[in-house]
Amino acid sequence: MSEFLTARLTVPRTGFDVQVELDVHPGQALALMGPSGAGKSTIVHAIAGIERIASGMIQLGGTVLADGQRHLPPHRRSVGLLGQNPMLFPHLGAAGNIAFAARASGQGKAQAEQVARQWLERLGLGELAGQRPAALSGGQRQRIALARALAARPRLLLIDEPFASLDVEAAADMRQLVRAELERTGMTAIVVSHSAADAVALAGELAVIERGRMVQQGPVRQVLADPATRFVRAVAATLPAGDFLS
Repeated sequence: MSEFLTARLTVPRTGFDVQVELDVHPGQALALMGPSGAGKSTIVHAIAGIERIASGMIQLGGTVLADGQRHLPPHRRSVGLLGQNPMLFPHLGAAGNIAFAARASGQGKAQAEQVARQWLERLGLGELAGQRPAALSGGQRQRIALARALAARPRLLLIDEPFASLDVEAAADMRQLVRAELERTGMTAIVVSHSAADAVALAGELAVIERGRMVQQGPVRQVLADPATRFVRAVAATLPAGDFLS
């Protein structure tokens, strides 16, 4: 189910406050970029409920998630978060991790187990159903983490640099997988990344954050073709010129 996300938020931080306004339309993927420490993760953690906002409002569909006084806990927000660390349960196998998320969203035991099997087959990891995270590669763990996030049927998916710790080949595979799943589900999403390739492949809109403020926003290719800051120019320079036209 696609949902409209509205986020008007202020989160105090040492050195500067993160203060942004974001609108993400149903079924849209928004890329969020900026230098390290700019406040990108603070924004997604506030939307996920991991951090509290000091003022403003975060609303998903018709549900107010936070407004400075009200703060829905993460497990009540129906928001999936996929980060650099897969954070799989070490005592559960691959199937168990996925089924846990399905059960947590209210699905019955048999249904959750079926969902886990379906996800593992879709990912080409059916033979690893009983393998615990320690026995899996980094790419396999991230695939399981993505399946776990989506098995919970979230209304919004937050993706916070999940490819950063992967090698080039595994990162490319994960990027293709995430793109396919976003297209298949039509899910509203925010993708945090330092990579222009991630923004171009996964998102239609790009918002650039520097020192907690929005400095540029628009269609991905338009922003990268006409960068407003030194950071955006550096990011755009990593793309072949032909990519702006494709």
